[in-house]
This record gives sequence, C-alpha cells and structure tokens, in this order.
Amino acid sequence: MTEEKNNEEIKSEAPPTPGRVWGRIAKPLVGLAILVVVILWSVGVFRSRTSSERVEYQAGLAVPPNAKLFTVKQESIAPRVDVVGTVASGVKVNLSARIPAYVKEVFVSAGSPVKKGQQLITLDDREIKEQVTAAEAQFKQAETEFNRARQLFDNKATTEQALTAAQSMFTAARAQWDRSKIMLTYAQITSPMDGVVTDRRIEPGDMANPGQVLLAIYDPANMQLEVPVPARLLAKLPVGQAVEVTLDRPATNFQGRVRQIVSEIDPLSRTQLVKVHIEGPSSDVLPGTFGRLWVADDIRQTIVIPASAIYSVGQIELVQVVRDQRAMRRAVRSGPKHGASVEILSGLDAGDVVLVKPIQEN
Repeated sequence: MTEEKNNEEIKSEAPPTPGRVWGRIAKPLVGLAILVVVILWSVGVFRSRTSSERVEYQAGLAVPPNAKLFTVKQESIAPRVDVVGTVASGVKVNLSARIPAYVKEVFVSAGSPVKKGQQLITLDDREIKEQVTAAEAQFKQAETEFNRARQLFDNKATTEQALTAAQSMFTAARAQWDRSKIMLTYAQITSPMDGVVTDRRIEPGDMANPGQVLLAIYDPANMQLEVPVPARLLAKLPVGQAVEVTLDRPATNFQGRVRQIVSEIDPLSRTQLVKVHIEGPSSDVLPGTFGRLWVADDIRQTIVIPASAIYSVGQIELVQVVRDQRAMRRAVRSGPKHGASVEILSGLDAGDVVLVKPIQEN
C-alpha cells in the first residue's frame, strides 16, 4: 500500500513549465534594474555636466539697466560751519535779602511767571517794627525838645548853642525814624521786572542773610545764544549781523542778530564769546537749551554727492562705484550736509561714477 501511494504522489507532480520559470527569474531582475537606474541618476549620469573650462570671476554687482548714476566732480561751495552754544537770558536778576531775618512766606516757585512789583517773599519783620516804634517815639520827643528850645530862644531865654543842640537831636531822630521805616520795607521782597522764576533757594523758616540769593528771575522776552566762536570766524560775525540759529528745544530755526562780542579770548580754546539775540517769539525757549550758530565759511573746492548714495555697514560709510557695468563698494568719509547733498572728505575723486541708490547686498 505504501509503495502504491508513493507512486501516485510522484505521478501527480507535473514538470515546471517555461512561463513559471521566467516569472521566478524576472522579478529579481526588474528590481535589480531599478536599483541600478536609481544609482546612476544619483551620481548624475543622466544630467548634463558643467564644462570643466575655467570661468572668469567678475567683481561687484551687476548694475540694473535703469539705475541712476552720478558723476563725481569738484564744486565750489561756501560751507556753513555750526558752532555750538547755550541759551541764556540777556536780563537775569538774583534776589537776595538786605536784612538778616527768618523767611515768613514764599509766594512763588521755580517756573512761576511774575510781574513787576509782585510780592515774592515776606520776611519776619517783628523786630524791625519794634525799631520803627522806638524811633518814632524818639523823634517825637526830639521834636518836642526842639520846639521848646526854639520858643525859649525866640524869648531870649536860652542860648543859640542849646537851640543848635536840640535841632541836631531832632534831625538825627528823624533820620533814624526814616531809616527804620525803610528797613521795614526790606521785609517785603518784590519782583523788579516782568519775568519767570528760574531758581528758588529758600523755604519758609529758613534764615535769610544779606547777600544770600533767594530767588532768580529771568526775562523770557530777551533770550540770547552765547557761543564760543573760533577766532578765525569772528570776522564774519560783526555786531548787528543777522545770523541763523538752531535750537534743540523747541526743535526749530530762529533768526538772530549778533548783539555783543566779549573782548577777551579764551587762552585754552582760542575762542571769543559771541552773544546772539534770538529774534521773534521766544517764550518757549528756556535757559540752558543747546543751540547752534551757523556761520558761512570761505568758498572752497570740494566733492559733493547725493546723500542717498551713502549707506553704512556698521561704522563704515560706503558708496557703490560703477565700472564696466559693475557696482563695487568703496569706503568714504563724509562731511557736512548741504541740503540733499553731502560733502565727501575722502574716498572719491573727480570722474568717479556712483549709484544714486545703491544696490541692496544680500
């Protein structure tokens, strides 16, 4: 039975056909072919290769066809020189006490506007009032004695010497009384002018001594710019000359006029102090404001380019010089501005061509 069964199984196994054999071989071959193609693609077999010839390097950036160019040339200009100074009032008053006394009241603070004759400070005047009362009593007694001596002299009941002595005592008593009344007015400190309080250095209860500054007042309608001007520029600033002044606060330009030149040269800075009166409304100008005085310097030859042609990389100022349709950057050092142009102190020569609007570098 066993042999018959084995014979039947052997008979049931059919021999492999050619199609089945090819199917078993084709799958691995296709996979291998795809792998080879992927490897060849990755190494660039199917892409065009760059020529091995040497490519010449071109410096700078390509200039766009519509770029605006500027040709550098020498120009004659009269540059304006700015000289810095400080604003001060032409009229400033420091108020101090004329008698030693305690401060009773202070009616103003720093920044308060005041009028001429306005009461600012009251001092303790009790002691002075007592002196006035005593002086008045002495005056009245001296007056009585003088009238009595004169009546006796008219009646030839006394000597001329006694009359003269009584008259002297009467005159001295009257002077003492007048002086005490004047001293009483010193207890009331008033403003000597229209102005603004710029400094308050006293408070109620403090002791005011003669000569001690209690308040400072300035005239806001009489402001001036005080500028230490180099000696070489003084000839361009005669007294009465109209000038231009620029202030930081308010940030605007003012017309000024040279009012005074101090006749003394600073031996360290070689400058003279020039006082320029600020014309027009100057109520908003405060003492101590930073300002500039503009002075026209001598005409000279220089290079001026549009300010838009300059850009900065860090602390370095650059322009883009055009040559053979390529823009190459070059370091420059700029000077004073003249409107929309700026003076170039170094870095460019006449004949150079620069881009008015530099190309943005990536």
